Amino acid sequence: MSLTQPTDTSTPRIAPHPVRLARAGGPDSAAATAGSSGMPTRTLSGPLLATNRVGQHVRVPKTAELVAAHLRRQIVRGELHEGDALPPEAVLMEQFGVSRPTLREAFRVLESEALISVRRGAHGGARVHTPNGHVAARYTALVLEHQHTTLADIHTAHTHLEPTAIRLLATTATPTHLTHLTTHLTTTDHALAAPHPNPTDIHTHHLNFHTLLLTTPANHTLTMITSMLRHILDATTPDTPTPTPDLTTLRHQHTTHHQLLTHLTNHDPDAAETLWRHHLTTTPHTPHQPTTPLDLLGD
Repeated sequence: MSLTQPTDTSTPRIAPHPVRLARAGGPDSAAATAGSSGMPTRTLSGPLLATNRVGQHVRVPKTAELVAAHLRRQIVRGELHEGDALPPEAVLMEQFGVSRPTLREAFRVLESEALISVRRGAHGGARVHTPNGHVAARYTALVLEHQHTTLADIHTAHTHLEPTAIRLLATTATPTHLTHLTTHLTTTDHALAAPHPNPTDIHTHHLNFHTLLLTTPANHTLTMITSMLRHILDATTPDTPTPTPDLTTLRHQHTTHHQLLTHLTNHDPDAAETLWRHHLTTTPHTPHQPTTPLDLLGD
């Protein structure tokens, strides 16, 4: 794998003072105290000067920020892929024309954005990670927790948004996506038909089905938001965790999943949305106590 040659990262020179415009009458007319008519004129200074300036101090990006921006663009635009190994530090230093401390500072920026991971040592190096909605969900959850958001608040938002996403999916579901859903439900059928079904395994199958539903989004923005909310709900650590449903409940949920697949196959958005909204509001994903706070950090 090769990297495209970065643009010149040399630091541009900035004038020591803001640029100012002279008055239309010439450089001397701005400082004149009297015009041709003999009437006094105002000197271009103070508030008037501030309103006429066209320049301002500009922060020059650090070289490390420019290197990070170049690599970030390659990752986001798909020029670098998940799991790709970046060239060794010595190669990148030569390509970018930067020092080792500068390159490592750029790496730290990208690591903080979860776009690369760096391992030290003889077999180490930097590996690429494509943008992940779970990272955005984690930060969003921290913001919500700081705002003392409750689980009921998040669950309410989720049960309003995901049925809308399912409605869109019913009009756009492709044969490939429907086949994947069918295969997943068939696997769960076998698990439920086993002599001694494992409720935990079946519950995991159900959670995966929810995730698979939105793997091929009908609307990227709506799907991203609903996926983030579901990830937050799944990652919460309340004082009393939600127990795994019993087999009777799991069988009922599985029947609902089959019904939904039928509505999606028939491209029936009304039926799909109604069924899924009822499913979400009656399935115990999280405690419904309105005062239960979001807690990702625990004690």
